[in-house]
Formats: sequence, C-alpha cells, structure tokens
Amino acid sequence: MIEVLDPGLQTQLQDSGRWGWQADGVPVGGAMDGWSHRVANLLVGNAGDEATLEILLQGPRLRFARAAYIALVGAELPLTLDGQAVPAGRRLLVPAGAVLACGRARAGLRAYLAVQGGFDVPPVLGSRSTYVRGGFGGWQGRALQAGDRLPLGPAAAEPPITAGLDTTPTLPDPAQTERVLVVPGEHWEAFPAAERAAFLATAWRVGPQSDRMGYRLQGPALGAPALGELLSEGVAFGTVQVPPDGQPIALMAERQSTGGYPKIAHVAAVDLPLLAQMAPGQRLRFELISTDRAQALLEDRERTLAQLRRTLLETP
Repeated sequence: MIEVLDPGLQTQLQDSGRWGWQADGVPVGGAMDGWSHRVANLLVGNAGDEATLEILLQGPRLRFARAAYIALVGAELPLTLDGQAVPAGRRLLVPAGAVLACGRARAGLRAYLAVQGGFDVPPVLGSRSTYVRGGFGGWQGRALQAGDRLPLGPAAAEPPITAGLDTTPTLPDPAQTERVLVVPGEHWEAFPAAERAAFLATAWRVGPQSDRMGYRLQGPALGAPALGELLSEGVAFGTVQVPPDGQPIALMAERQSTGGYPKIAHVAAVDLPLLAQMAPGQRLRFELISTDRAQALLEDRERTLAQLRRTLLETP
C-alpha cells in the first residue's frame, strides 16, 4: 500500500472513464490528459485503462510500504525519492519505506503517476475513476487526503527498461498563444460568417472558472446563430458550445451528458491532451481542420503509441 503524507493540491484516481452510463446522467470522466495517462501505464507494464493518480499542479508526498515500479508522465513536476532528484518520464523503482515527492508544476497542469499493478480499489459502474461531484469512484469518491492508505494491485513481471525513450508530452507554453485544432460543430454553418471568423481569429483566454467539467473561455462575445431554441443533444469531450453570453465553453472529461447550447466546433481528439494541460490565464487560438484531417492525426498519434509499446517489448 501507499500512505499519503501530503495529498498535494488535488490528487485523485482516474482511469479511461466510466463509459455506457451517459443515458443515466453519469459523466464519462476519466483522465483529462489521456495520452500521458496511457504512456505512464505503458512504462510500468500496466494495461492502458489501469487507474493512475491524476495530479493537479502541486503533487503529493507518498510513502511506499512495499517496493514498486512507478512512472510519472505529463506536467513537468520536480520529482524526488527520499529527497534525491529523480527523472520523470521513465520507469523508476521505489524501495519499500521510501518517500516519493512531487513538487509544483513548472510546465503543464496535470501529471499522471502510474504504479505497477495499479490501485486495488473497487470499480464503480465499471470504472475506478473518481467523480467528486457525485461522491463515488476512485478512493472513497474524493481527492486524496493526508493519512489515506491506498492498496496496490499485484505486481506482474519486471517491466521493460525505459531509459532513453522519448515519452515527453506536448505541454503548452504560457508565454505563447497555443494553437488548438478543431473541426466544425453541428451548428458551425448556422453562425454568421463574421462570428465564425471571430471564433478562429480570437486569442481566447482560459477563464478562472475552468475545471474537469469544462473550460470557460474569455474573449469578445460571439453573436448567437439564428436557430431559435434548441433541444438538448448529446455532447462529447471537446465539444465547444456558445451560451447566451457569447463566451465559448470547451467541454472536458466530466462534461454533462447533454447540452442545449449551439455547438460551434469540436476540439480534435489529438489536441485534447494539450488543452487539458492549459491552466487558467493561458491563451489559445482555434484552427479549423477537416474531420478527415483530424482522424488522420489521431491515427498518427495511435501509431506512435503502438511503436512505443513495441519498442518497450523488444528492449532486452
């Protein structure tokens, strides 16, 4: 087991999400940066959907009761083992009794800590993801607290060597306006041409009222399309809605099941990890691409992950 000495700002268990329950009003949830989550699991020999610790901005201090392999991927956090600096982005062996500490993020917003064997917590509706608003899943339905003792799953064979592999995620630069790729939403053509142009030309700022449910963007208000009242429809991770105040909302991992605001665009799946790493105050500009291009970019990303997996399996 792992004892939580200091939980950090907000640390919670997340896996690939709680799929199949949206019709009952249960959000999918899961890791905000799915790429970093999957790579961390891969580095310690876990299945991609094993739960990891999603660490927000300021990391925890953890004491390991038994030796375990770990990997930290995502936001650039200083990592120490018994006070000595150790590298992230690769497999590390934490000895029994040692204390692993994650500092404050120097770049990015979220990091993912995978432990070989995963965390032995009961799945709720098929997932170990924490849903804090609902008070279920993960560890007692909440973020970690000091004194928590997280049980670990059984470790498998020793995972492969990871030194020298490039597992660095794409992190946003706070000094720049990041480009985020989008495809046209269901109501794209209903927006006047001037509003579509403004949506793409504006350097939107991630607002302070942004969380795992959605990112509220700040900038010049967009005019409403001539659609009248809309019926609520299903929404997805990355759907960009425009509410009556004209300030777009990019829906994130814990999005609601349905939404009734016009959908101007959808963030391309390949750029969802980048968006998830953006902190309040950072700026982004949307770039429109075709659905075919978005699918091709996602296929390239999946091939990269598959190649990483093959390289790990072939490493002696």
